[in-house]
Amino acid sequence: FAALDEQRARRRWGIAFKLLGFVYLLVVLVAVVDWGADAEHQVQHTAMINLVGVIEAKGESNAENLVAALNSAFDEKNAVGVILRINSPGGSPVQAGIVNDEIRRLRAKYPEKHLYAVVEDMCASGCYYIAAAADKIYADPSSLVGSIGVIGGGFDFTGLMDKLGIKRRLRTAGDNKGMGDPFSPETPEQQAIWQAMLKDIHSEFIQAVKTGRGNRLLDKQYPDVFSGRIYTGLEAKKVGLVDDFGNIYSVARDVVQAPEIVDYTVQDDNFSKLISRRLGSEMEQSVRRVIEEKGW
Repeated sequence: FAALDEQRARRRWGIAFKLLGFVYLLVVLVAVVDWGADAEHQVQHTAMINLVGVIEAKGESNAENLVAALNSAFDEKNAVGVILRINSPGGSPVQAGIVNDEIRRLRAKYPEKHLYAVVEDMCASGCYYIAAAADKIYADPSSLVGSIGVIGGGFDFTGLMDKLGIKRRLRTAGDNKGMGDPFSPETPEQQAIWQAMLKDIHSEFIQAVKTGRGNRLLDKQYPDVFSGRIYTGLEAKKVGLVDDFGNIYSVARDVVQAPEIVDYTVQDDNFSKLISRRLGSEMEQSVRRVIEEKGW
C-alpha cells in the first residue's frame, strides 16, 4: 500500500508539472510575442521608451532594460524618431552613465534618427545624466529638472552609544575597512576620502552634461547650475537645461512628425525571471526538465 501511495503521489506530481509546463509555455508565448507589434511597425511611427522611477540595477528602470529598448527603437526602420518619456528622481550614476553612453553611440550610428527626452513630472540627478545625451529635451513649465550633484550620507550613533554605555567591537584589517560604519567614529582622513569620491563622481556628471548640452547650457551666466539645485521647467529653459516645452504627443506630432506612438519599453516581467525570483531556480529547472522530457 505504501508503494501504491508513492506511485499515486508521483503520478499527481507528474500531472502537476505537466500543467505547470503548459502554463509556462502559454505565458511565455503571450509575454514574448507582441501580437500587435507587426501591425504597428508596418507604419511609420514614433518609438517611445519609458524611464520611470528610481534608476537602479534591480529596478524597473535599469541600464539593461533601457539599452535593450533603445537598440530596438533605433534598429526599427519604421521608427521615425525616439522619445524617452521621463519621470524619475534619478538613481545610480553607474546605470545612468551606461545609458548615456549607449544613447550617444546610437545617435552616431543612426544620425538620421533623433532621440528626444520628454520630461513629465521630474527629471533629476541621474535621470538628467541620461537626458543630457538626447538631441533635445522637452519639459512642462511645471516639471522639476536638474539636481546636478551627488549625495552620500548615513548616520552616526556614536553619541547615543556613549550615553547608553555601549561599546562597538569592530575588527578590521586596513585602516579604512570600516569606513562608513554608523557605530564607529569617522576620522578626518575618512571624511576627506568620502568627499574626494563624491567630487570625482560629480565631475563625471558635469562633464556628461556639458558634452550633451554644449553651448545651449548657460552655466557661465548661471554658475549654480551644477550646485545640485533643482529648477522648474520654466527656469530650466532659461539656463539651458531644456530646449523647449512639450509632451510626448506634441513632440511626436510636431517635432518627429509621426503622431502614431509605439511603446518599446522593456518590461522586466517575463515568466522565466518570475519563476526564478518567486519560486527559485530549482522549480524553474524542474519545469524545464518536464518540458524537455515531453518534447514540448
